[in-house]
Amino acid sequence: MKSLNRYNPIRSYTILRLSLFLLGVIWSCDSGENQSSTNRPRKPAGTERTYTQQAAEQPTDERVILFYGNSLTAGYGIEPAQAFPALIGAKLDSAGYHYKVVNAGLSGETTAGGRSRIGWVLRQPVSIFVLELGGNDGLRGIPLTATKQNLQAIIDTVRAKSPEAKIVLAGMQIPPNMGPEYTSRFRELYKELATENNLALIPFLLEGVGGVRRLNQPDGIHPTPEGHKIVAKNVWQVLEPLLENDTES
Repeated sequence: MKSLNRYNPIRSYTILRLSLFLLGVIWSCDSGENQSSTNRPRKPAGTERTYTQQAAEQPTDERVILFYGNSLTAGYGIEPAQAFPALIGAKLDSAGYHYKVVNAGLSGETTAGGRSRIGWVLRQPVSIFVLELGGNDGLRGIPLTATKQNLQAIIDTVRAKSPEAKIVLAGMQIPPNMGPEYTSRFRELYKELATENNLALIPFLLEGVGGVRRLNQPDGIHPTPEGHKIVAKNVWQVLEPLLENDTES
């Protein structure tokens, strides 16, 4: 992936759009957490909590793929069925894979918040765990050591509760608002965690979507259903090799 730190006029515009996109996620997610679920647009946050409750409260012998993240996973501003985890579920069905997809995204989530609720979410074992957190940390300038420690703690908890689970880490990038060193180190943090823990890595979850106007909603900051289709493709490229095809069983 090309670095976001090099400057030219075209990339400058892309970085600006990505900045607006990611900053908007934080603003809308923070405000969304202070609203009742009935006041949220299309109730994405309320829906995500229901998915989380299902993951924790309904024992199942099915193979489960759990998507654990923030508003990008939750599908803020669109119908739950249009968010990339649901699109992955549809792809699994059409391809003959027997997995249940659980969306445990929570708008406004940071790595610290994710660390605090991971034990509750993982009351039942999972087969594949997709970890999408850290973007909100980066935009808030949270120390990278804290972000990495929180992500590592989540990974450790998954392995303790579901030792056989395969873990996929969704990489994130941020605009250079915090300075080039922080931006670069933030990007590399995901590569380091993936290498140190032998995880499957999605290099950049929003590849092909961040900063692209036509793939964002009218507010210019949240992916459209078309944008989520591209995100789903980014995820599928890494996820599919980890799947077990049991259509003959």
